[in-house]
This record gives sequence, C-alpha cells and structure tokens, in this order.
Amino acid sequence: MLRFIVVRLMWMIPSLIAVSFLAFVLIQLPPGDFVTTYIATLAASNELVDQNTAAELRARFGLDQPMMIQYLKWISGILLEGNFGLSFEWQQPVSELIWERMALTLVLTLSTLLATWGIALPIGVFSAVKKYSIGDYVATFFSFLGLAIPSFLLALVLMYVAAVKLGQDVGGLFSEKFVNSPWSFDKILDLVAHLWVPVIILAVSGTASLIRVMRANMLDELNKPYVTTARAKGLSEFALLIKYPVRVALNPFISTIAWLLPNLVSGSIIVAIVLSLPTAGPMLLQSLMSQDMYLAGAFVLLICALTLVGSLVSDVLLALVDPRIRLE
Repeated sequence: MLRFIVVRLMWMIPSLIAVSFLAFVLIQLPPGDFVTTYIATLAASNELVDQNTAAELRARFGLDQPMMIQYLKWISGILLEGNFGLSFEWQQPVSELIWERMALTLVLTLSTLLATWGIALPIGVFSAVKKYSIGDYVATFFSFLGLAIPSFLLALVLMYVAAVKLGQDVGGLFSEKFVNSPWSFDKILDLVAHLWVPVIILAVSGTASLIRVMRANMLDELNKPYVTTARAKGLSEFALLIKYPVRVALNPFISTIAWLLPNLVSGSIIVAIVLSLPTAGPMLLQSLMSQDMYLAGAFVLLICALTLVGSLVSDVLLALVDPRIRLE
C-alpha cells in the first residue's frame, strides 16, 4: 500500500506539470491579453490609452515575451520559490490572494462531500432494499427533483427562507464583524453557522445523483448467490447488508470522489456569486474575464491538483475497502 501511494504521488508531479502547461495555453487562447481588456474597459469610460502606454504595460507585465518564456518563468517560480506570479488586476502576489479563498473553498467542498455521502448512502441502500415500495418511489421522485432544480434558483429560495422566515444573516460565510478579523474560535463558530446554506444548495444535485448510483449498485449485489448463502446461514438482515452487499456496492460510490471534488469547486461558481461567498469561484471567473493569466492559471492548477488528489484518495479508499484491489 505504501509503495502504491508513493508511486502515485511521483506520477502526480509530471501530471501537474502537463496540466499547468495546458491550463496556461488555454488561458491565452482568447484573442488579446490583459492589457487589451484593460484598454477596452477604459475606452468604455471614455478614457483613451495610446499605443506607447499599452506597449509599456505589456513590457511591465511580461506580455511582450513569447508564450513559452512566460510559462517557463511562471512554472519555475512556482516550483523553486512557491511564487505564483503577480496578479495584473489586483497588483498583488497571487499567493496572497488565493490561499484563504482556496482554504474556504476546500472547507465548503469537504463539508458538502460529507453531507452528500451522509444523505445519499443510507437513502440509496433503503431505496434498493425496499425496491418498488412507496419509500423507493418517494426517494426516486426527490432524486430527480434534486437533479432538475438549478442550484442558483435553490440558492435564492434558501436565502429568502433564511432571511425572512428564520431571521438569519445570509450572504457570505461570515458576519460583518468577522469578515476582516483574524482567525479565532468565535470566527470558526460564525463560519459554521453560515455554512449550512451553501452546503445544502451544493449537496442537493450530488446527493440526487449518488442516490441513484448507490441504488443501482445495491440492486446488482442483492440478487447474487453470496447474499442468499449468507441469509441462509442465519445472519440478520442488517448485518448481512452491512457486511456484504453494501461493502461491494461502495466501490463505484467511492470512485466518485475523483470527479465530485473538482465538480463541487467548478459547479459552485454561480452559487458563490449569488450568495457572495469568498471562495475561489468568483475570483476565478473574474480573472478569466479580465485575462489575468497568472491568477487564473493558479486557480486552474490548484483545481487540477484537487482532481489528482481526489483520484489518489479514491484509489486508496478502494484498496482499503476491497481486498481484491489490494491484491492486484
């Protein structure tokens, strides 16, 4: 197991380098650059920028150099110094802008993942065991309803309910007095108090799809001979379910970590904008629109790293749950 983890970690290094290059290229594919977008913004306000000033700005930001040189400087700064470059729009080091937002994004993502699993796993098992019962039909109905409801619409509804019916402060992840305050125990409690609205919104769609996945997996296992044999030996129904079919049905369920983590990050952008969440999504969107390539590249690189970490966690958990995978 240790050798497997070490090998996977070693393979992540060239994977991240390849992904970083692709991300850098994709960010530069739209015509123009940050200076072009900046000049267009000024022109909309009736402010004109001459060509000499534009050339000076490009030279200052290093945009006059070939793309390959720009990439090599960026990636070498990350690998050797942990320097993600300078944000053109914010005029600050990227590392000062991204870490707190990525940390809050990770807290929100992991909370949503735990909520998704905690709801989808028991309902999926129940729906399979009570196949074609009223409970199964109800779970199926709400699963399809959860898949059909747009996240931003659910966000607006929950904001109304929380603000008008419950009298709770909504929008953001902190109360006004904790927004710029240093981290403390009270600030963590305030974060937890504000976390439930975005967690519910983001968990709805993932929970709905995973309920269907778990139900299908369980139905495949419940009719197999080993379940009939275990039942004939006198095992109680609950012990039988937990010890055999649920364990096997968890394999595809666990493998969803690889795509669920990045999906939660990328899928939360509109919800984060609606709820004014200080997470990575809104800043990533703004950096892409303004072609702030170092800031956008850093976010894309970290999201890709999250995908690779999710794949690693998924593989390790699969090996722990299923001895057959361990032996292979």
